[in-house]
Amino acid sequence: MHRVLVMGSSGSGKSTFARRLSEIAGIPFVSLDALYWKPGWVPSDNTEFGQRVAEVVRQPQWVIDGNYTSSGAGELRREISDTVIWFDLPRRNCMLGIMRRIAGSYGKVRPEMAEGCPERIDFEFFRYVWTYRQRQRPKLLVYFQGLRADQSLVCFTDRTQADDYLKKIAIKQNRASIH
Repeated sequence: MHRVLVMGSSGSGKSTFARRLSEIAGIPFVSLDALYWKPGWVPSDNTEFGQRVAEVVRQPQWVIDGNYTSSGAGELRREISDTVIWFDLPRRNCMLGIMRRIAGSYGKVRPEMAEGCPERIDFEFFRYVWTYRQRQRPKLLVYFQGLRADQSLVCFTDRTQADDYLKKIAIKQNRASIH
């Protein structure tokens, strides 16, 4: 694994997982939210965002957290990645995840967000997460159909699977550093 996409619904645990994977594997972590959003929750235009993402994916290694498949950068990330990790968790888990996140970081800028974008209560965002499985998940399934045979797709349907995966990666990393 050198170029890893971590995708799925907000609140699924993908950002936490991506940061931990980055630390364990020694691969730089990149948040698409940090590249997309400008201070005050102002979105970047697609051209500007695509240029930022293209610059990142040219690097030899990365763990990229986020979806944004509809921008031109989505195709490029899929083409260059060697591994895609998909958090396909139930809606209730994701809703609880964002509620916990808001409770724990309200008014603060999370590490994976752009400066000037503090955690807030946003009902449009709640609706996005609530309808994710109906509206966004089908788009990801189509996106995954574009993966090549030499690319890996790993799917987690609960956070325990993700934790177990990280433990296995850590064990492999420790073994590799010993030899």
